[in-house]
Amino acid sequence: MGKKNGTTRIDRLRKGILAECVLILLLAVLVRSGSREPVTETGANAGALSIENDYIKWVDFTVSYEALCKAYEWDVDTHGTEHEICWVELLAYTAARTGGEFGKEALKVMDKAAKSLSEGEKTLEELTKDLKYYTYYLEAYEAAIGGLVGSYQEECVDGTGQVTYEEKYGLKGYFPLARGFDYNHYDDFGAGRSYGYKRRHLGHDMMGLVGTPIMAVESGVVTALGWNQYGGWRIGISSFDGKRYYYYAHLRQNYPYAEGLQEGSVVTAGDVIGYMGHTGYSAKENVNNIEVVHLHWGLQLIFDESQKEGNNEIWIDVYPLTRFLAKHTQAAVKVEGTKEWVRTTDIVDPKVEEYERGG
Repeated sequence: MGKKNGTTRIDRLRKGILAECVLILLLAVLVRSGSREPVTETGANAGALSIENDYIKWVDFTVSYEALCKAYEWDVDTHGTEHEICWVELLAYTAARTGGEFGKEALKVMDKAAKSLSEGEKTLEELTKDLKYYTYYLEAYEAAIGGLVGSYQEECVDGTGQVTYEEKYGLKGYFPLARGFDYNHYDDFGAGRSYGYKRRHLGHDMMGLVGTPIMAVESGVVTALGWNQYGGWRIGISSFDGKRYYYYAHLRQNYPYAEGLQEGSVVTAGDVIGYMGHTGYSAKENVNNIEVVHLHWGLQLIFDESQKEGNNEIWIDVYPLTRFLAKHTQAAVKVEGTKEWVRTTDIVDPKVEEYERGG
């Protein structure tokens, strides 16, 4: 009898626990459906999508080096044809199809779509009409890489020394170090940092030699220049559309910047803007407290004024992008009798001209 009563009590306890679990799950569903949480997707998109109050709140830039190269090739190869492909749109389509994954299968998806688009079998509207998150990825990727490919003019010098400018289309963003200077790097985005307070590393470090010329990745306006106790001598350059903020830190002691550079200066992609060093980690200016000589460069995305400074900042992993930019390097030559270096080949960027005209 006692055993039977004991069994009954256990059964009742199990049923009670099960009922509580079901109730908790129901409540969770109700809370979830009535909340104002950012839009999210399962799988790779979990934590990657974040849209609220009509602007993007977070971006995980997961585009691989291989995907950047392939999308870029499709863009350049179809430029000027009847069925041009925009690399940003192609990457956004692929991400919407794969949940932000860019492995081997994603590359097959990309190639299949690009082939269909280039042959006129499908339009982009047809391919994306049922993709819920295509517009999110398009806006996010346009913000991240939208200024790197386009038309420009490149300086050419013939055998007689005559200078002309040749029309070009392709990668007009540049690798952040001058051509021919040794460096090494690895993907260190998100690694821990402890100086001042515990925080994540929100940029990419490129180790090299003191004085290595630092090049502007994209044309833009210098919006920050001077000392920062974390970044040492640093430069901040904003793209003309205001979506990208490029941060270059730990520049050389005593001679960190290119001559004449100041806040408000307009720079063209590939210009020498400063020199590698190891300043920083000090409230006192011009101190070398960084152990390893390197350039820290970072890319911040801005969709709203509230994201420029503070807890809402969006920084993305630029390691794959750095590898991709190695396709387009700019040589620099030393100015005799000075510490200054200048680019060897000039370009004309229409975006610079448009900005200077007030457009």
